[in-house]
Amino acid sequence: MARNVVISGGGTGIGLATARVFAADGDRVLLLGRRAEVLERAEVPGALTHAADLSDPHAVHGVARHVADTFGTVDVLVNAAGGAMGPAPATGAEDRLEAVARTWTAAFGRNTLTAALLTEAVRDRLASPGGRVLFLSSVAALRGSGSGAYGASKAALHPYAFDLARELGPRGVTVNVVAPGTVEDTGFPGAGTDPARRDRPAAETSTGRAGTPGDIAQTLHWLASPGARHITAQVIRVDGGAEQER
Repeated sequence: MARNVVISGGGTGIGLATARVFAADGDRVLLLGRRAEVLERAEVPGALTHAADLSDPHAVHGVARHVADTFGTVDVLVNAAGGAMGPAPATGAEDRLEAVARTWTAAFGRNTLTAALLTEAVRDRLASPGGRVLFLSSVAALRGSGSGAYGASKAALHPYAFDLARELGPRGVTVNVVAPGTVEDTGFPGAGTDPARRDRPAAETSTGRAGTPGDIAQTLHWLASPGARHITAQVIRVDGGAEQER
């Protein structure tokens, strides 16, 4: 039976790869993202799109109404919106602490608040039983990657997921987190940099390569499957057994 799948950050990278996997399985997919033009270019057969800033509560109210009108019930929610970013550029006479505050605020807004607002907006529509909530974290949340703000904003998703798992478990809803290592063709740490820096994390894996968006998408798809119905409140590392993240 086809399921209703909502994916934030569905226009690029891991979110897009995940949307394609679910669509190929015959599921109905709704892609969410900030940029309408990116969503419209996504090549996901049969997918619907809706552009919104998921860090804005007013906009997320609109997303909730759209989900209600389009799907009614949500079987799978994948929170893939977010990503790494450099320090916020200084403006005028701004001092270092002001720049730090803006960098950390931006990281939590992009990686934590988007997931929390969207999840809270649709939690009452999750299929009971059988609903799945999935968060995209990062190994940076576990061991850092040179940007404290990014890793911290991803780490904040872990206790939130654990709390949700306890709250939603009696309804038959599972909640899990996937923490990728270095992934090619994304904006995550280690990707898109010079070859020497990009190849170093790959060399530290047991598999001898960086991950791909498809690797992460298949893990998310499996966690949403009936076979994973007794797996909840877990952080699943998908990093090829890497010893450390740089």
